[in-house]
Amino acid sequence: MTNMQAIALKVAAILWVIWGLVHVLAGVIIISAPDAASAVQAVADAVPKEELMFEAHPAASALYNQHGWNLGWIGATTVVCAVFLWRGPNSANWRTAAWVAALTGGMADIGYFVFMDLGGYVNFIPGGLMTYVSASAIVLSGWVWLGTQAAE
Repeated sequence: MTNMQAIALKVAAILWVIWGLVHVLAGVIIISAPDAASAVQAVADAVPKEELMFEAHPAASALYNQHGWNLGWIGATTVVCAVFLWRGPNSANWRTAAWVAALTGGMADIGYFVFMDLGGYVNFIPGGLMTYVSASAIVLSGWVWLGTQAAE
């Protein structure tokens, strides 16, 4: 692994830590919301709050809490993966970590991008920006992966 590749993995690790912590926080905010409308308002920040006032069955709150839980564990997973990416050539598992982070964080962000960003329901900061953060981390670690595969 070249020095440039090791630096790229460290940058990818930093991006995944940022992405992961933002998603853990989002999960906590959603789970701690007092009702379903507040949970939706926490995510759909481009929609005026008065348009999101609604009464919902308690099952809707449970569904949003499940979503918050999923955001939390996906974020935590990418933070753990970031440790292995940071260690790079000193970790035999950096490739697995790159794959797991890309799969969990990347797939979560595809859904967010398609349904929330393209739907126009969220502002660029923090939501849309996090899509670019995860995409950048995936591209960087993928570049290193391909470069090290060719060298082996």
